[in-house]
Amino acid sequence: MRRITRIATVGLASAALALSATACGSKTSSDAGSDSKEAKTAIAYDVGGRGDQSFNDAAYAGLAKAEKELGFKGTEAEPSDGEADADKVQRLTTLARAGNNPVIGVGFAYAPAIKKVAAKFPKTTFGIIDDASVTDKNIANMVFNEEQGSYLAGVAAAKVTKSKTVGFIGGVETPLIKKFQAGFEQGVKDTDSSVKVLSQYLTQPPNFDGFSKPDLGKAAAQGQLDKKADVIYAAAGLAGSGSIEATAKAGKWAIGVDSDQYNQKGLAAYKDQILTSVTKDVADSVYNLIKSVKDGKPQSGEIRYGLDKDGVGLADSNPAFTKMTDVIAAVDKAKKDIIDGKVTVKTTP
Repeated sequence: MRRITRIATVGLASAALALSATACGSKTSSDAGSDSKEAKTAIAYDVGGRGDQSFNDAAYAGLAKAEKELGFKGTEAEPSDGEADADKVQRLTTLARAGNNPVIGVGFAYAPAIKKVAAKFPKTTFGIIDDASVTDKNIANMVFNEEQGSYLAGVAAAKVTKSKTVGFIGGVETPLIKKFQAGFEQGVKDTDSSVKVLSQYLTQPPNFDGFSKPDLGKAAAQGQLDKKADVIYAAAGLAGSGSIEATAKAGKWAIGVDSDQYNQKGLAAYKDQILTSVTKDVADSVYNLIKSVKDGKPQSGEIRYGLDKDGVGLADSNPAFTKMTDVIAAVDKAKKDIIDGKVTVKTTP
């Protein structure tokens, strides 16, 4: 699997990639994706990059599955700290010109860039995860009901807390992360209104360090632990690993996000204290898009993953969690009530 580690590398490689695309018989840059004989696909990572044990790693899992099962050659491209939209445009253009199809942007931050680049490559399918604002015939919007999975986490947190205080840590205060906060807080309060929820964000846009710096998550978690929180749910990408570390070392419960963080190798030292994780089926969303292109029926428009399709959920990998029969029963009931329409989960706090 080819991996482009920094945007500078992408820029240096662009000329060679363009020549490669021309050698494949491309007439214009907009035709490069469709004329390449080799099945190639690419993902451009969000802040934190691969190795975040969370969001980006889930996207990578989908790419790896497509390589193994569908025979695609995958390319990965990493973001740079504090990059501008122009950097993302350059990255996506390079990937599309190289004949990758589909090209997938991991995260809502790619929306402006995908809007520009997709118009220049009409025969290439572009996927964007966590954004439905940019639309075109060749854009697939893979979105999730994060608030529903977070509601289940809130139910679990309210059932297991002994201090009657739990915490939520958001990486960056954006509408997307507010969905996690809203669902979690509602799940807690609907389960036990006497439980206090401490909610805070690590950074404000345009500073996205709250998704990439574990020390920020660690400090925030420690602050909540000092205020007697004994369950902490962090939706903060790589920064969330710092929250998990601090929470686990204190012997309290952490709740992971996006990936099943109990099974992440980079968090193995803390796994016993990772009660559960709010999962998003990012891996399958990536795989399904790649497969749709292979099948000649590329997905486009909004593709929504919710509880009803197991697109979001609550992981049960920790044996300690599965033994909490009363907690599992409450979570299962909440899931059914949401799917049946008896409970509507808020998307804003």
